[in-house]
Amino acid sequence: MLEISRRKFVLYGAAALGTSLLLKACGNSNPTQTSNSPTPAAGGGEGFKVAIALPGVRSDKAWNQAGYEGVNIAKQKLGAETAYVEQVAQPDQAEALSDFARRGFNVVFAHGGQFDAAVEQVATQFPKTFFVAVNGSVNAENVAALRIDHLQASYLCGIIAASMTKSNRLAYLAGQSFEATLQELRGFELGAKSVKPNVQISSSFTGDWNDIARAKEATLAIISSGADVIYQWLDNSSPAVLQAASDKGIYAFGNTTDQLNVAPKAVLTSALKRIDLAIAFLAEQAKNGQIKGQTYALGLARPDILNLGQFGQMVPEGLQKQVLSTRQAIIDNKITFENCQEGGKETRCVKTAST
Repeated sequence: MLEISRRKFVLYGAAALGTSLLLKACGNSNPTQTSNSPTPAAGGGEGFKVAIALPGVRSDKAWNQAGYEGVNIAKQKLGAETAYVEQVAQPDQAEALSDFARRGFNVVFAHGGQFDAAVEQVATQFPKTFFVAVNGSVNAENVAALRIDHLQASYLCGIIAASMTKSNRLAYLAGQSFEATLQELRGFELGAKSVKPNVQISSSFTGDWNDIARAKEATLAIISSGADVIYQWLDNSSPAVLQAASDKGIYAFGNTTDQLNVAPKAVLTSALKRIDLAIAFLAEQAKNGQIKGQTYALGLARPDILNLGQFGQMVPEGLQKQVLSTRQAIIDNKITFENCQEGGKETRCVKTAST
């Protein structure tokens, strides 16, 4: 893969199609950082091509890395030719997706709900390419939304948070507000209030999934407000939140990967989201001609894709057993989350088998 300075533009093209694209690698002005042009990786086979556009860096040990690894699994398992582009800023999303389509990629993953508008714009122009909006909320004949059911895992974390808080104040912190993060926030609220109906829950969005300074600043502000448990969903800046929580003696949750080792004194558990396996699954569906323009929501019933990580030593054994029992009840459909109206808004509510 060709690497160049972020301040420059990446010039790349597909000679067979006679097209080219100037894609601004990233808005960050640090000239020492690099970005990759979406040149297909070496290898692949039988004409099946899979690409992914990442909003952050592929080595963040979180969301972006999981997406990148997903297409690598597709390469290994399906013999697919693969490509990626990382650090795609919002103004460049449509052009990045279009370039993959012009170059004949069969399925293109847009890795984050922030790509939804770009997916809708581009998909109509390239009906022979299938687009997958990861964490998205858009569907069309050649567009599927792929979601982890974040609400199910965050519901379990909410139970833990409400059981561990001393201040009765919890917080949710994420990079942006869109369907997936709002679902995760809702699950955290529902789980916490199932334990303590009067618990207070605040939410904050940094506006950037990878800005470490901004994430730390937001964390310290949350702690200053009195919250003593934070559920965070960030990418490269995630460790900054967990470490700040540890330094201040409060609790937090890991996200996407098992982050207990990042801050063992702070992390209660992690919401494990194997989006890499989910991406590989959708790629296989696409290669077999079975993918459809619908929403694929994968939850705790697929423990290989959604689960909890290791519990921190501070989590009592009795609470661990309660949470694992609740997880099984969700898998068995004894606890479900159904669409409902609350406060005049569409949301999801808990329903148990006895109600």
